[in-house]
Amino acid sequence: MFEKKKRMERPVSIALACSAAMYQRCVSPDALAALESLGPVTFAAFEEPSSWTEPPPYSAEAEARIIALAEGHDALVIGPGAPRITAAILDAVPGLRFVGEIEGDRFARRIDLDTASARGVKVVDTTHGSSYPVAEWALALSLIGLRNAGELFRRLISGEDITREWKKTQIGFSNGELTGKRVGILGCGFIGRHLIGLLKPFNVNVAVHDPFAPRVLADVLDFDFTALDALFSRSDVVVCTLPLTGGTNRLIGAAQLDLLGPGAVFVNVGRGAVVDPDALVARLARGDIVACLDVSDPEPLPVDSPLRGMHNVFLSPHIAGVTAQAGPRFVTLMAEEIARHFSGLETRYDLVPRQ
Repeated sequence: MFEKKKRMERPVSIALACSAAMYQRCVSPDALAALESLGPVTFAAFEEPSSWTEPPPYSAEAEARIIALAEGHDALVIGPGAPRITAAILDAVPGLRFVGEIEGDRFARRIDLDTASARGVKVVDTTHGSSYPVAEWALALSLIGLRNAGELFRRLISGEDITREWKKTQIGFSNGELTGKRVGILGCGFIGRHLIGLLKPFNVNVAVHDPFAPRVLADVLDFDFTALDALFSRSDVVVCTLPLTGGTNRLIGAAQLDLLGPGAVFVNVGRGAVVDPDALVARLARGDIVACLDVSDPEPLPVDSPLRGMHNVFLSPHIAGVTAQAGPRFVTLMAEEIARHFSGLETRYDLVPRQ
C-alpha cells in the first residue's frame, strides 16, 4: 500500500456512502486507516432499500444527497443503503473518476455501469472480500462430507451407540480421506481459485467447469477444464461455487446428480437455486452419496424440508462468507484498488455486467 501511495501525484479525496449498519460492520479502524492513508475520507449514512435482485428505487432526496456528498471528490465508494449511481449523478459530479462497490454481489445493482464506462469512470467491486472464508468453508464441508460427519453428529446427540463395527460399514470409513481424491469445482471465480490453493496440500486432482474462465488459468493453477457432465461422473467431491444468473439457474438437475458415483460428496457454497431441489432430494434419498449445503432453494430452508432429516446431509445456514474479518476486507481491498487506479496501475476487480 505504501509503495502505491508514493506513486500517486496527490492525495485522493474519497466519499463513502452506505448504511450505518454497513459502516459499523465493515469500516473498522484499520479499514478506515487504509482509506485515509490515500487522502481525506467523507462519510454519509444512507438507508435506501437494498436487494440482491433489484436496484434501489429512485429517490430524488437520496440523489441530491449523494451528489452533494460526492462533489469535489475523486472517488466514491458505496455499499448497501446507497442509492443507485445513475447518469444524472455522474453528470452532476464530472470530476469523479472512480466508483467502488464494497458489497454488490458483483452485478452492478447500484451502479449504471454502461454510463460510467462512457464517462471514463473506473468501476470496481470488492465483494469478493467474503470469498476467502467461503473457500475455507467449502474445504471444511468437503472434509465433513467425506466422513459423513453429519450422520455421526446426529447419532451422538440422539444418544445412539456407535460401535466400531458399525463405523466400518459407513461411507465415512470407506471413502473418508480427501488426500488423493478427484475434486470437481463448478466455477473458477474468486472462491473457486482460492479453494484450489487451499486444496494443494491434499494432492488432489482438480477439474473445473467454467465456460467463461480464461483457459490459461488451468496452466497457472494446475487443473483441468472439463464439461459439466464429465465433472459429475469423474469426481469424488463436487463443489459448487456458482453465482445465480440466467445461465446457472437450475443448471444442476437429475441428469448431473445421477452421474455421481457411490460415496461421492456434493458441496454447495454458491447459490441454492443453481440446483434443482427436487432432483437433489431424490438423489440423496438413495442413500449412497453425501451432500453438504450452505445454501438452499428456497432459503431459509423450510422446517419441513426432507433435507433436514436426512442422515447423509450436513447443513449450515448460509454462513460461509459471514465472518468478522470479511466486512473490513471489503474496504481494505477497495483502498488497494483506489491506490492502484490513481497510481496509474491497472485495477484487479473491475465490475462487469451481470450476464
